[in-house]
Amino acid sequence: MTKGKVRSVVPDAIDVLAQRHTPFSAGDVALLAGVTRQAAHHHLARMVRAGRLQPLGAGRGARYRRAWEFHRRYPIAGLEESEAWRDVVAELPRLQGVSQNLRNVVSYCFTEMLNNAIDHSAGTEAAVTIWHRDESLVVEIVDDGVGVFRRVREEFGLPDDLASIAELAKGKRTSFPERHSGEGIFFTSKAADHFQLESGGHRWRVDNPRQDMAVGRSEPRRGTRVLFEVDLARDRSLREVFDTFASGEQADFDRSEFTVRLFEAGPAFLSRSEAKRLAAGLDRFRQVTLDFEGVDDVGQGFVDELFRVWARDHPATRLSPIKMNDDVRFMVERGLPPRIQL
Repeated sequence: MTKGKVRSVVPDAIDVLAQRHTPFSAGDVALLAGVTRQAAHHHLARMVRAGRLQPLGAGRGARYRRAWEFHRRYPIAGLEESEAWRDVVAELPRLQGVSQNLRNVVSYCFTEMLNNAIDHSAGTEAAVTIWHRDESLVVEIVDDGVGVFRRVREEFGLPDDLASIAELAKGKRTSFPERHSGEGIFFTSKAADHFQLESGGHRWRVDNPRQDMAVGRSEPRRGTRVLFEVDLARDRSLREVFDTFASGEQADFDRSEFTVRLFEAGPAFLSRSEAKRLAAGLDRFRQVTLDFEGVDDVGQGFVDELFRVWARDHPATRLSPIKMNDDVRFMVERGLPPRIQL
């Protein structure tokens, strides 16, 4: 059996056993999935770390039971995200004990991410799993479609999946402009405490309490896995999130903030071509905050292209660089037009 086959078969076997409401062992998983105990242990340990399974005992005699409170597989054809949300509310009475603001946050994130699977994935099924981790509610939605990063890459002619992640992090990117504004992933990544998007062997993670985001490798999978976590002990409203990036009477989404280091594998940005890739699409916004945390160095060509040439050609967009080390600040200040604010 290939590694890709194991990655899909073992979680399915665990789901089947966990639905029986009785504890099960790694041997049970291995037998049902047709894999080795070692492969079964690998997946069981990962699900325990994620909070989806509860271990009972240790060693070869360890058994497991499910920790999730909601798990359902939906055929995508004809699926409406509002109907799935009603299922969630009906089976999670704990949601009734939190503020309306928090229910709105969870509802927004859930329906936006499930709607993405419905409208964009070209898949056949979406699996929804929800569990509690301490004071937080964790939601996972997995589809079997083409993969979000591949979809964005092909739609906009981008060179790789990393470029797709960078575009999604900016906001206002959608492969279905007739029905979507490109705001769902962006605002979900800001509204949730933790947000994670996986596709094609890449993972984009956002940690809002730490004001950090990162890109890394994940296990290759078919389709897209999105996971978000909302701290139910920290009240907040969607209006607060939207107001950070919107202005005017119509609350237009005209501000963006993203981390510069997402755009390249290394910590240095030296060339004009790198600046052009980073700036692509920024004219969709009135104001853009560029977070340089983790960037060690920038070159004269990069600075000139971004802060003089691009800024000159797009006077309606204000660029605001933040979190620069001394070397980066020195280079940026040398090429900074007066209207750019530090």
